[in-house]
Amino acid sequence: MDVIAKILVGLVALEHVYILYMEMFAWATPRVRKSFGTTEAFAQETKTLAANQGLYNGFLAAGLIWGLLHPDAAVGEQVQIFFLACVLVAGIYGGISVKRRILYVQALPALIALIVVLLT
Repeated sequence: MDVIAKILVGLVALEHVYILYMEMFAWATPRVRKSFGTTEAFAQETKTLAANQGLYNGFLAAGLIWGLLHPDAAVGEQVQIFFLACVLVAGIYGGISVKRRILYVQALPALIALIVVLLT
């Protein structure tokens, strides 16, 4: 079960590294605009805001990676729990305030990983 928990936490971290990339470096590309449902004009106007948001997603990924790599397993687990809870809250808020899809793409994987970590 411990290996499954680490894989799930790693996948959530990887997802947030990808979100960082999309929001910080590829925000105005056609593929990312389609993914987020934005127009070219909107993407150009909000590039700085998206980059800032991407940076925060990077911090979430960094915290999860820190939890996975921490030399003290008990501390690492606490770090993972904290950052998974942060991702879960952000996903719920985004799902309510922006787009319901965020609940499934961001909050649900975090919830599953959190449950598995708590069960190990």
